[in-house]
Order: sequence, then structure tokens, then C-alpha cells
Amino acid sequence: MQRSLKSAKSQARLLWSIAFPAMLTNVATALFGLADMWAIGRLGDAPAQGAVELGAKYMMGLLNVFNFLRTSTVALTAQGTGRGEADSQAETLARAMVVAMGLGALLLCLMPLLVPLGLDLLEAQGPLRESAGSYIDIRYWAGPLWLGNCVLVGWLIGQRLVRHVLAVEIAANVVHIALDLLLVLVAGWGVTGVGTATFSSELFKFAVLAALVLRRPKARAAFVAATRRATWRRSELARLFALNRDLFLRTLLLTAALLAFARSGAQAGPVTLAANGILFQLFMLATLLLDGFESAAQVLCGEALGAQDRDRFRATVRTALLWGGVMGLAVTLAYALGGATLAAAFSTDPQVVATAEAYAPWLILLPLLGVSAYVLDGVFVGAGWTKAMMGTMLAAMAIYGLLLWLLHPFGNPGLWAAFTLFFVLRAIGQLAVLPRLVRRSFAAS
Repeated sequence: MQRSLKSAKSQARLLWSIAFPAMLTNVATALFGLADMWAIGRLGDAPAQGAVELGAKYMMGLLNVFNFLRTSTVALTAQGTGRGEADSQAETLARAMVVAMGLGALLLCLMPLLVPLGLDLLEAQGPLRESAGSYIDIRYWAGPLWLGNCVLVGWLIGQRLVRHVLAVEIAANVVHIALDLLLVLVAGWGVTGVGTATFSSELFKFAVLAALVLRRPKARAAFVAATRRATWRRSELARLFALNRDLFLRTLLLTAALLAFARSGAQAGPVTLAANGILFQLFMLATLLLDGFESAAQVLCGEALGAQDRDRFRATVRTALLWGGVMGLAVTLAYALGGATLAAAFSTDPQVVATAEAYAPWLILLPLLGVSAYVLDGVFVGAGWTKAMMGTMLAAMAIYGLLLWLLHPFGNPGLWAAFTLFFVLRAIGQLAVLPRLVRRSFAAS
């Protein structure tokens, strides 16, 4: 009994050693969007605030489908560590960075097609479309940098170097907030200033991450690994692309869910759109905070699977779900006490403030109801169960679409209800298939 308790404490300390700096890193990431909404909100211009929200949703939707670069890099790096393969980390970095550069070049080539198409899908019209387009035209050029940052961050996290990532995020946010203040509130550039601040801070982040990664001997070895035929073996490339394919499709479905939410909010008018944007940014703050446990689960489950240690894997899943639930409850209580007041601080428009306060209860529910889905995402990615994760996402997405249709007559409350249930459905699907996947992956242990 005493040994079991000691082991549980040790597992919890290990989990928190990754989760806590990852949480702080994710919160720092969320400040990018919050700083933009706060700065543009000081102008008291609801259409401008709605344009930044719509433009940010578009860029998040476009780029987040490539977040598989980060998650697959974390998983493959951690699994290589668990197997004790010395060269695998350098090979993983080389392969992932080549993929990121290729995708970045493709995005730039498709820019004349993707930007108008995205604005059409979001049903942006008139001045709202023009302002959102100005924001996107600037921020789009940071896309290749964002892809490179996904690889560099994933590689560092996969080696448990989360504190390094945290330091970079804090520095990038200081730059970003300073530029928001300067360009939006002092220079009066408005929406253009927000886009310029975001592009500049992304460039700064890439430069610092690259410098930090290149200090590691294993990262420098990636240049040599890129020239070796073994790095580009068909089996390794097939494994990489299978993992990335499943993560891409799963992320595409998640992005479609977020864009459907944004599109429905845009149909309700600029005031509701701006209010939903504020609440969504606070939801993302909670999500990125709780995603610290997803990052920890990715690393520790990946290492356990690589080492074929079933007991360690199960202990990691239990510990991550337990402490993730505790943190989800804490965030829910924090939003219950101050969520409406916090939301009101992001606009000076009385209508936007009143609307945000009216829908703040949904913000309170989401952290507690959604945390299990975040933790299980980390478990599935770390273990490489991406095909199963895609399947559960597809099922949840189908029901989400049905809920949007059924609850449409209820307006914005129906939209938030469908969005909340979407995360609950994801967790139910993952828990249903988890035992079978554990038995299959650890059959030999």
C-alpha cells in the first residue's frame, strides 16, 4: 500500500513537471489573441472588433489543421526516447522540418485562392469583410513561420524541455503586447496594427526558437540526418505520413467545428459576433491551460509505449485524468466567480458587454466538461492511436452537426449548447475505445 502511494506521488510529480510549464506556455500563447481583442476593444468599435475576431478565426482555422506537425513531433520524439534510440530525435526533427517548409511554400502559393474563399465561407460582407481581409492579408505571411514553430516547439516538448518553450512564449508575448499598444492605441493603425503585431511577434518567436534548438547537439545532428538515406526510409516516411494524415483529418474536423461556431455567430450580427469572440478567447485561455495535461500525457504515454511498459502507461492515464479534472474544476470555479466581469473588460461597447455577460454561463461549464477530451487527446497522440482518435472525432462531429441544426431555433444559446456537448461526445467516444487499444498495443508485455 505504501509503495503504491509512493508510486502515485512520483507519477503525479512527473506529470506536473511537464504539465505546469506547459500550462504556463499555453496561457502565454493565448495572450496573443487576448491582447489583440483587448487592444482593438479599447477603440469601442464593434465592427472592428468583430473583424479581428473573424480574421483570427480564419487564420486559426487555416493553420490549426497543420497542428499535426507539433503533435506528431512530440509523439515520435518521446517514443524514440522510450525505445532508447539515440538518432531518432535528430531524424524526427529533420523530417518534420522538411514537411513544414513544403507546406509553408504551398500555403503562400495558394494565398490568392484561400483568402477570398475563407471570407466567403465565413459570410463576411461589406465593411466587416474589408477589415477582416486587411487583417488576414498581413497575418497570412506569418503562416510558414507558424508551421516551423510547431516543429520546433514539438521537438523541445518531446524531450521534456517545456521550460525552454515557456521562456520563448513569454518573450514573444512581451513583444506582441508592446506592439499592440504601440500600433493600435498609439499609432492608431486599428485592424492593420493588430495584424502587423501578430506577424512581427511570430517572426521573433521563430528566430528565438531556432537559436535555442540549434544549441542542442541532437538538433545540429539533424542537418547530418537529413543527408542520410536511412532518415528517408520508406517505412519511416510511411509511419510519419500515416500519423500526420490521421492528425490532419482529425484537426480538420475540429477546425470545421470551430468555424461552424464562428459562422453561426457571424449570422447573428456584429454585436453577438464580438461578444462570442470575447468569450471564445477566454474559452481558449482555459483550453490552453488544461492542455498542459494533454502535453504531459503525450510525452509520458509516448515514452511508456516506446518502452512497452503497460503499468506505467495506465498509471499515466489515470493520473492525467485525475489532475486534469481537478484543474478543470478549479478553472470552472474561477470563471463562475469572475468570468462575466473578465469578459466585460474586453470591450467598451455597452451592447457587446451586456451580450458577453448574458452568455458567460457557457464559459463556466466548458472547462469542467471538456477537460477529459483534452487529456485523452494527449493519450491517443502519444500512443500513436491517431486513426482511432480520428474515428471518435468523426462520430462526435456528425452529432455536433445534427445538434446545430436541431438547436438553431434557440439562437445563440443553442449554438453554445451544441458546442459544449461536442466536447463531451469526444470524451465519451475515446473512453469507449481506450481499453481495446491498450490490450492491442501492449499484447506482448
